[in-house]
Amino acid sequence: MQLSPGATAPRSLSRDLKRKATGNINPFAFSRRGRVAPWIGIAPGLLLFIIFALVPAIGIAFLSFTNISGIPNVPWQWTGLENYVRFFGSGSSAANLAVVFRTLVFGFSVTVILNIFALLSAILLKNNIWGATVFRAIIFMPVVLGVTVVGLIWSLFFNPTGGPAASLWAMFDSSSAFLGDPRLAFSLIIFVQIWMSLGYSMMIYHAGLMVIPSDLYEAATVDGATAFQRFRHVTVPMIAPATTVNVLISIVGSLQTYQIIFVLTGNRPTTSVLAMQIFSVGFGGASEQGYASAISMIQFVLISFITLVALRYLRKKETQL
Repeated sequence: MQLSPGATAPRSLSRDLKRKATGNINPFAFSRRGRVAPWIGIAPGLLLFIIFALVPAIGIAFLSFTNISGIPNVPWQWTGLENYVRFFGSGSSAANLAVVFRTLVFGFSVTVILNIFALLSAILLKNNIWGATVFRAIIFMPVVLGVTVVGLIWSLFFNPTGGPAASLWAMFDSSSAFLGDPRLAFSLIIFVQIWMSLGYSMMIYHAGLMVIPSDLYEAATVDGATAFQRFRHVTVPMIAPATTVNVLISIVGSLQTYQIIFVLTGNRPTTSVLAMQIFSVGFGGASEQGYASAISMIQFVLISFITLVALRYLRKKETQL
C-alpha cells in the first residue's frame, strides 16, 4: 500500500508496521491457524463417519444385549449376556463353532490363493508385453459386474442338467451336482470369490510393480541374479506396501462375505459363514435382530483381531525387507 504525500496511515496498518519493524509478532497466531485448518477440512468427512458408521456400530453393540426382534410394535427387553451364552453355550454351540471355523477357512483360502494369482497376473501382464491392457481389462471385468450377475453366470455354468461344467464332466463319463453337492459347493464358492476379486488385487500389485526402478533389475542381472532371485530380492521387497494393502483388503472382505454364498447356494448349513448367519437370523423367518447383533459383534472381534495381527506382522516384514 502506497500513501500519498502528507497522508497518514490507518491506525491498524501503522500498528502492524510497527510490530514488523520491532519484531513484535505473535508466533502463536499462525500456529493456531495451522492447527485449526486441517480440522475444518476433515470435519464433513468426520461428521459423516460418526453419523453413518460410529453411531450404528454403538447401536449394534447395545442391541446385542437385548432380545429385540425388529418387528414393529413387538416389545423387547434387556437380556445382558444371554445372546452370547446362547451362541457359545447352547445346544447349537457345535454348529456355531463349525460356522466360525468355516469362516476362517474361507478367509484364509481366499486371501492366500487370491494374492498369489493376483501377483502372478500382475507380473505376467506388465506393460512390456503385447495386449497387456486388454488382458488386464478382461480380468478386471468381474469386479464391475457385481455379485448378482457373477452369481447368475456361475449358477448357469455349474447347472447340473445342462451347464458347460456338466457337459465337460460328461466327456469323462462322470456327473456332479456341483453347487448342490455338499462336499464340493464350498470349494466352488471359494473359486468364484477369487475369480470375482482377482482384478482388483491385480491392479494394486500392478501399481506397485510400476514404481520399481528398472535400474534395480538391470543391476541384479549384471550381478548374475536369476529370474527367481530378482523376484525374491527385488520385486518382493519393493511391493511390500502393495502386499500389505491387498492382504488386509482380502482378509476383511472375505470374512464379511455372504452375498455370493447366498446367490449361489442360499442358506445351507454346509456353506454358511458368520456373515450369512447374521443375515439369516436377523432378516430371516425368526427375525431375531438382538441375537444377530451379538453374532455381528463376535464377527467384529474376530475380524479386528486377525486384521491387527496381520497388519503388525506385515509392517514388521516391510521394515525387515
